[in-house]
Amino acid sequence: MKYTFDATNKKPGRLATEVAVLLMGKNRADFAKNKIPDVEIEVTNANLMSFDANKLRDKTYASHSGYPGSLKLPNMQEVLDKKGGKEILRRAVLGMLPKNKLRPQMIKRVKITD
Repeated sequence: MKYTFDATNKKPGRLATEVAVLLMGKNRADFAKNKIPDVEIEVTNANLMSFDANKLRDKTYASHSGYPGSLKLPNMQEVLDKKGGKEILRRAVLGMLPKNKLRPQMIKRVKITD
């Protein structure tokens, strides 16, 4: 089944919850935690999402390579400038999916365009 979302004037977290629920199959009667439903999700206009000014300044995304002193903490504004709204939405959806072997397969079914 194919779903299409228009991200214009929507908050990233609200949209990410809708996408995550569909990816996990929680809207279906035959839901099972160990199965991925046959869905494709397309999100358009990711750069036109509505971002709160405080969140742009305060929210940080942590990444660490494993080497001493390599912790990077860019805020949401820096990620938005460098990679665009699609990266913010992708990270939000990724954080809402279960942390297991199915997660990479689920996130591949989402196509986010600017």
